[in-house]
Amino acid sequence: MIAQFEQERTRLRAVAHRMLGSFAEADDALQEAWLKVERADTSDVENPQGWLTTVVARVCLNMLRDRRDHAFEMPDPVIDTSEEPEQQAVAKDEVGLAMLVVLDTLKPDERLAFVLHDMFAVPFDDIAPLIEKTPTATRQLASRARKRVQDRPQPNVDLPKQREVVSAFLKASREGDLEGLVSVLHPDVILKAGALEVIGGRTVAGRASLFRQYATMAEIREVLIGGEAGFVTWVDGVLFSAMAFTVRDDKIAAIHVIQDKQQLAALVP
Repeated sequence: MIAQFEQERTRLRAVAHRMLGSFAEADDALQEAWLKVERADTSDVENPQGWLTTVVARVCLNMLRDRRDHAFEMPDPVIDTSEEPEQQAVAKDEVGLAMLVVLDTLKPDERLAFVLHDMFAVPFDDIAPLIEKTPTATRQLASRARKRVQDRPQPNVDLPKQREVVSAFLKASREGDLEGLVSVLHPDVILKAGALEVIGGRTVAGRASLFRQYATMAEIREVLIGGEAGFVTWVDGVLFSAMAFTVRDDKIAAIHVIQDKQQLAALVP
């Protein structure tokens, strides 16, 4: 079964990442799951892939339940700096930062039910024992979580259009053009930077001086962040921030800013 675990490692890490929102914690979960698999009697396991998924999921669930009123930490998105089309196509299959932030607001049982069923097609009958609930109750948890996820800003599928809108945002930022910023922001845009949350197009645009500082002082490189258009910035050669944008109806509906140095160092190649 250990050989099967290694073959499944990439998928199992994706399960752990979407459960925990942190690559470091996902790796810790995989290490603990590996030890459990090594010690387990697997002679009667009929579905190795499904069994391994539930082992990793149970470890992640315990980690989520052990969390206690921790300070808000921005989840770890996949940041792809490659300009190769085939690699970008893979990156577009990753979970966006807006999705990860919403997942982080779910209760542990809700998150497990939604992630395993909706993202990895695990049947409710297999999920229910993990959270000690009936399949019907598990289905209800996933449905509640799904509604929260569906209420998040939905991105445009068209990546060139996303980049066009983000480029317009950068141009207006560089020029200190308040009305230009307002024109590319959705009226209900949400700006998140750590624990800070700002809502509303004109309110967010009112922070134009901050955006202008990014745009004029920094070296900017366009990237994909969780498969969505974004950019990373360097100031005086030092990695400074990553900004992820969710574009909806050709307007920026959400902006997520990551500035934690250790997190950035782990995410940006």
